[in-house]
Amino acid sequence: MQIDEKLLTHLEKLAMLKIDEEQREPIKEQLSDILGFVEKLGDLDTEGVEALFALQENPAPLREDQPQKSDVIDAVLKEAPQTRDGCFVVPKIVG
Repeated sequence: MQIDEKLLTHLEKLAMLKIDEEQREPIKEQLSDILGFVEKLGDLDTEGVEALFALQENPAPLREDQPQKSDVIDAVLKEAPQTRDGCFVVPKIVG
């Protein structure tokens, strides 16, 4: 699949980015190469291949959660310009 100017402009809007004019052609080529690679993956024969959640036979064991006392919330709130009752105070943005 080739990335054309219309699709690149659409992707720009979705990603909320602005791509400089001199970067547009190289980015279109790179995105086209990536899509070409992904399309090739679709050609692979995966019949009989079991889906894996980890590449290792025995991934790292999980440990039990252990609640711990932390002062992270206080430290973060201390840096905020305005707080009330343990929350950030921000301007109302919805009418």
